[in-house]
Amino acid sequence: MLTNEKKEVYKQMKFGYFTLTDNPVEYGDTRKDPNQMILDLEEQCIYAEELGFNSVWVPEHHFAALGILPAPATFLASVAAKTHRIKLAPATVLLPAQHPVRVAEEWALLDVLSGGRTIFSAGRGYDKREYDVFDIDFNKSREIFFESLDVVQKAWNSKDGHFSHQGEFFNFDEILLTPRPVQKSLPIYVAAFSEPSIRKAAEMGENVIFAPFAANMVFGSMENAIKTFQEASAAHGFSGKKASCSYFINVTDTPEEEEATKQRMLKYFTGLVPAFPEDPTKAPPNIRYFAEIVENLKSMTTDKLSDKSIIVGNAEYVTEKLKKIENAGLDEIILYFDFGGLSHLETMQAMERFATQVLPHFNQEDALVQK
Repeated sequence: MLTNEKKEVYKQMKFGYFTLTDNPVEYGDTRKDPNQMILDLEEQCIYAEELGFNSVWVPEHHFAALGILPAPATFLASVAAKTHRIKLAPATVLLPAQHPVRVAEEWALLDVLSGGRTIFSAGRGYDKREYDVFDIDFNKSREIFFESLDVVQKAWNSKDGHFSHQGEFFNFDEILLTPRPVQKSLPIYVAAFSEPSIRKAAEMGENVIFAPFAANMVFGSMENAIKTFQEASAAHGFSGKKASCSYFINVTDTPEEEEATKQRMLKYFTGLVPAFPEDPTKAPPNIRYFAEIVENLKSMTTDKLSDKSIIVGNAEYVTEKLKKIENAGLDEIILYFDFGGLSHLETMQAMERFATQVLPHFNQEDALVQK
């Protein structure tokens, strides 16, 4: 057991605070007030810095189809003004839904305002409802996404800020990006569920962020997913590229608390299922594997939930599970505390439990030492 007299202290692995601000119509009478949720989220992000988290990751979701935060850069600019150290990231920018030059400008500006604390993460999403409102072809989401990412790369990597682009979806002559990011190389993560997306991210020389349930479904394990990405990166001449992932988490004291946490995860699934294409024959070929995810979620019960997606238990159990995940080769794990309608106060308490009972076991650079 991990006791005050003798604790296993592991080499440092970074942890971030993560939320999707889930608050869909499927929650019925238990839905929260979206305006108050935004204010509560800001307080949670500020508290994450106080507790010693490395980063905060907030979503982009529209129309309350799932989450309630439509503009992560705007939100994080406010957090930046009230913090000093913590890194600021989206999880993730819905890149096909906006012009990539505007995205490059917006996140470069956040990097300036935050003093170089910005991490950029982007994905193509999975919710056709958002694409339909913005009049974007969901069937071409993958193609639009990677061309958009190419534009963002050009904007930030150009030597003097001047760049141009000619492609299938975007065409413009030379323009000047202002402002420029403070960081010489602003970190870019690609939110990747499928093997083609992982391999394309590797080809472009970017980092990846996984959803564990998808990594296990597509690759068999997190280790296999990371290995596939690292080997693909090396094949294209890139080394030192990072892999991160997200986990649902709660440090609990009793079996009853564990069961309540798992029930919250099932509640979260009720809002997530409508976002996925239920009929694979009507989904773009590059996301048809989501149909299998939908079937799994529909039949999910708490006894079927595993540490492949949720880590819930006492501090010793959580610490040991995170250590095993660390050994898979992850650079950072971002932790989802407030899923399924957890209150603001309970979320702050869950963050504090993790910070006081688990985080101290990951606070040294050296490999395993005994105290």
